[in-house]
Amino acid sequence: MSPIQSVPTLAPMGIYEVLSLPNESFGKLWDSIFVDKQIKTSLLAQALLNFSMRSKVDRTIVPLHGIILLVGEPGTGKTSLAKGLASVAASYIGGLTYFEVEPHSLASSSMGKTQKAVMELFGTTIAEQAMRGPTVVLLDEVETILVDRSRLSMDANPIDIHRATDAALVELDHLAAKYPNLLILATSNFPEAIDAAFLSRCDAIVEVPPPDAEGCKRILIDTLKGLDTSFKGIARLIERPGFDRTAAAFVGLDGRRIRKLVATACTFDPRTAQNPSLLTLDDLSRAADRAKEGLKG
Repeated sequence: MSPIQSVPTLAPMGIYEVLSLPNESFGKLWDSIFVDKQIKTSLLAQALLNFSMRSKVDRTIVPLHGIILLVGEPGTGKTSLAKGLASVAASYIGGLTYFEVEPHSLASSSMGKTQKAVMELFGTTIAEQAMRGPTVVLLDEVETILVDRSRLSMDANPIDIHRATDAALVELDHLAAKYPNLLILATSNFPEAIDAAFLSRCDAIVEVPPPDAEGCKRILIDTLKGLDTSFKGIARLIERPGFDRTAAAFVGLDGRRIRKLVATACTFDPRTAQNPSLLTLDDLSRAADRAKEGLKG
């Protein structure tokens, strides 16, 4: 049976988006994240191994759960990398269905409802799709579903949260046992807030670091070239003497912030704001310095 075709507004409860992959926009996300090449290579290999090994090897031999966790600071591109990975993997295996979970929609102040919503999501919605064919599920901010039970405050209905985490772990075990064509990609800015039992179920935990000097340079180049399609001449900065030095000024900032700062650099002069083609390397350096000063303060 072919993968589900859907519109986000018609997605099942707890699901933000349903798509068929590969997807062009997701492929662009993969290309837009500049990390060490080995990180992407390892992620893709791990994803492909999920689909090639789990259906052939008993879990008593290699207890794979089909879960990859991406961790790192906010803005490093974990979610974009996960979406891109799903699309690239789909191109290798001949297509798959993508589910993106909306974790905050599962929470409820009523006793037992969060647990029930979690069980329905994993035990019914995701399971039914996995029966149809290869599926990738994105669990963004996974700590909202699988919170570290040892750190729970007695002020926040800990019994219900315990039960919801317990339910998620049980359902993940059931999914791993029944559906070897299912891959779960999870992300977190706060891995220390994730329950240890979930971490032990992850087949791979991959840190996505902030960009180094070369990464900052590649992000700036990509951003300026993208802007050049609308503001001709702005990409000339890439060829200017001192560009590498300017790019190095962004080290210590995450990729999302770097791209935003290119826009910020256009706001130092009303003329540049009206015509970003007037942007200078000094403007970019100034934006980077201000951002880093803000982090210190």
